[in-house]
Amino acid sequence: MTEGTGAMRGRWKAIAAVAVSGMLAVSGCGGGDDKDTSGDKSEVEVFSWWTGPGEADGLAAMKADFEKKNPGTKFTNAAIAGGSGTQAQAVLASRLQNRKPPDSFQGHAGAELLDYIKAGQIEPLDSFYQENNLRAAYPAQLLEQITYNGKIYSVPVNIHRSNVLWYNPKIVQEAGLSGPPKSVAEFITALKAVKDKTKKVPLSLGAQWTADHLLESVLLGDLGTDAYNALWKPGADWSGPAVTKALTDFAEIMKYTTVEAASTDWQGAAKAVVDGKAAFNIMGDWAYGYFTGAAPNGLGKKLDEDFKYAASPGTDGTYMWLSDSFTLPKGAPHKGGALAWLKEASSKEGQDLFNPKKGSIPARKDADKSLYKGYLEYAFNEWNKPGVKLAGSFWHGVNANKKWHTDIDTAVGLFLQNKDVGKLQSALSTAAENSGS
Repeated sequence: MTEGTGAMRGRWKAIAAVAVSGMLAVSGCGGGDDKDTSGDKSEVEVFSWWTGPGEADGLAAMKADFEKKNPGTKFTNAAIAGGSGTQAQAVLASRLQNRKPPDSFQGHAGAELLDYIKAGQIEPLDSFYQENNLRAAYPAQLLEQITYNGKIYSVPVNIHRSNVLWYNPKIVQEAGLSGPPKSVAEFITALKAVKDKTKKVPLSLGAQWTADHLLESVLLGDLGTDAYNALWKPGADWSGPAVTKALTDFAEIMKYTTVEAASTDWQGAAKAVVDGKAAFNIMGDWAYGYFTGAAPNGLGKKLDEDFKYAASPGTDGTYMWLSDSFTLPKGAPHKGGALAWLKEASSKEGQDLFNPKKGSIPARKDADKSLYKGYLEYAFNEWNKPGVKLAGSFWHGVNANKKWHTDIDTAVGLFLQNKDVGKLQSALSTAAENSGS
């Protein structure tokens, strides 16, 4: 998952001004031999963690289209299984350290790539963008949010949305609610109503990272897009009263979550909603594919009957985004093949083949809207809506470097034990100060 905004002490050019740094620290200085491989299209090794249902099918569809367009190029799928790419990133770090890069590798657009950039392990793609007219194909806000020192280093394939509220319509009705809450204050009132009037869990939560995921939506919902994005600027003030209010609301919301949160990952927490055991869950839109997909990997549930969706409370009109993207490693053994793959990944055809199967929407503006049904039609329209605001997901690789990301996670973990809002805010303020951004 994808899948960066802001100004790293004035060096980032970003419309939403969200600081970008790396999710995975890697060492080494560049990769591969110095020989020119720019014309070598004999092969392309594509490294990813797309091995699960939907994403593997989408990759296979892109592979088939790539091979049709590049009949002389051998495609090697170097995908490695593991949740959120953890295992793949560890293998990749070792390969880059040993100067044996793949021809192209997957990474979340934005912060996750900064360590690679600083280590000189991936190449800028500005000439590639120019040659393929990609600046016109991608939304300007997105390009500005993934630009570092005036250069672009990745090709976004898709867009996921982090700030989605999934809810059970029957439980919401049973609690006497007219619909999904539209603000954080309404959300707290709705959670209380569910607790008081039903025997169901108000808000299902999973492993600790799902609390981090919840936190970013509450911050966005209370602060608004501009103030949320400002939190990731150098020198941002995390100690002010607006953040205090948001963290206080977060603490109140946490009172209505499941007791067994630490033992369940996102799938179990999301499943509680469609199974009629919980009223609400805030999770990224990859949950939709899990809900509606066929067994054994999906739940086979029906939209509007078993579940509904809305923007997380207070965030309607803002797309909290993350994106899977591909890179050009320094010293790629088959650079010509890598560039051909990047052309496929950035193309309208490639993105329209991949995303309906993955359960995401294309990053391009000119995709075929008719291919995106149900929730994906809604997401497509929201992403392409005139005036939509973008906010980066800190948890999913967009706007906090590895150290910052880890420090926030540590602060949230301590809060889950002590429930002390003051200590949480102090820890978050310190994390921002020490982020190195």
